[in-house]
Amino acid sequence: MSARPVLALTMGDPAGIGPEITVRALLSPEVRQIASCFAIGDARVLERALAVCGLNATLNRIAGPEAMAARDGSIDVLHQDSADPAVLQLGKVQALGGESAYAAIRESIALAMAGRVAGVVTAPINKESLQAAKIPFIGHTEMFAEHTGAREEMTMFTISGLKIFFLTRHVSLLEACRQITRERVAKGIGKAMKALHQLGYDRPHLAVAALNPHGGEDGLFGREEIEAIKPAIVAARAQGMQVSGPVPADSVFHMARIGRYDAVLSLYHAQGHIAAKMMDLEKTVSVTLG
Repeated sequence: MSARPVLALTMGDPAGIGPEITVRALLSPEVRQIASCFAIGDARVLERALAVCGLNATLNRIAGPEAMAARDGSIDVLHQDSADPAVLQLGKVQALGGESAYAAIRESIALAMAGRVAGVVTAPINKESLQAAKIPFIGHTEMFAEHTGAREEMTMFTISGLKIFFLTRHVSLLEACRQITRERVAKGIGKAMKALHQLGYDRPHLAVAALNPHGGEDGLFGREEIEAIKPAIVAARAQGMQVSGPVPADSVFHMARIGRYDAVLSLYHAQGHIAAKMMDLEKTVSVTLG
């Protein structure tokens, strides 16, 4: 690339680990080599995070990405007066944490939609704090979908070349099972394949994870594979898509990791999260698509 992309990094929940992750990332030589980054959030919270981490750096408050100085030993911050450290309780669920985190995310979306940044990277938020602040969203994906007008949002994990899409996300396991219908699986396959094409795969090969042990054993352990998952896969193949499955969940992620498939469609939250985070918890990256 002729120029490093400009990325906005939201500091996450100010009462959690987000600010510490933010300052460490923005001072990382590896990060600085590949991108020009700045933080969005309360500079006072980031100042405290530097002290907690034992880091020495200058916080340069900026009005927008165009004013970035990008100097060694400094962090550019689009300051928001959103989390007074005198009021904020570290490590506690509180409305102030949710309000501050949401304010940074809203600002990052506005900058991205205006074309002023090339992308947004988000530090951790706390769902209970969001609820305490009466923020009407359960997570990042829902926020970005609403404020960008996206209609086909989807979460994808990427780790060591393995890509995992999620059919359902933040619902109970019981509700996730209810949501595994032929129509929903078919739509999930289509969205995953579209994303893979956008990511540069000419003819992607997607595996759909099974829900039940051993893929249901032809109805012995459940009928979801017979009534919902297999028909959706057959329909996708009829449209020319290269889709395999349902592949038992105890083996599909390993097979994708060694190259048999380009990606896996995970049917529920923990199914894909466990596989990715067992591979490498710290290097699992969640990408919001759509």
